[in-house]
Amino acid sequence: LIISASRATDIPAFYSGELMRHLEQGWVEKVNPFNGKPSWVSFARARLFVFWTKNPRPLMAHLETLDRRGLNYYFQFTLNNYEEEGLEPGLPPLGERIATFIELSDRIGPDKVIWRFDPLILTDTLDVDTLLKKLSAMGNLLNRYTRRLVFSFADIYDYAKVGRNLARAGIRPREFDEVEMRKLARGLMELNRNWGLEIKTCAETIPLSACGIAHNRCVDDRLIAHLNRQDK
Repeated sequence: LIISASRATDIPAFYSGELMRHLEQGWVEKVNPFNGKPSWVSFARARLFVFWTKNPRPLMAHLETLDRRGLNYYFQFTLNNYEEEGLEPGLPPLGERIATFIELSDRIGPDKVIWRFDPLILTDTLDVDTLLKKLSAMGNLLNRYTRRLVFSFADIYDYAKVGRNLARAGIRPREFDEVEMRKLARGLMELNRNWGLEIKTCAETIPLSACGIAHNRCVDDRLIAHLNRQDK
């Protein structure tokens, strides 16, 4: 009934054409990356897609087709600002991604476009105050085009490959401590006085409810019910 597409790769950015062909076919083969065994996903009863992406532009040309098929959807749009730090090479320029976010929201509505600033990362040149400045600049542009901001704190030491890749790029990251996490959360909620967004964390155990921040649901039953009511 619900297809999460996908946390394994950016399907909207790189495989939107293949997705539409498989929708027409009615099924897709999925290969387990650990043992190589295939399984099959049927679209016969699919009702809703949750799209994860840093660049939904290629998929936007196919939204009318999804609408005609009666498929609902929403986007988890990861839109960070790490251009100066060089942390996300290969993406379109920040201004272009912001324009895409706004265009997508104008097309499908702000309820269906979730802004993810994910992950928040600290380096020897990037501190909490700098992150808050980045969030402030982007939130001032995006707050009318979304209802929710989701963030997480980078867990560098849990992913050795990520740490090695950053080191090779000359970037020296470090983990947030709890004091920095709470400082970031308080600063973000102060900014949110002017935005009025739901602000939630992704896969974080630290309780930030005192700052008005709850845990997010990636596939959110309440949001799905709300969207379903809207579309009736």
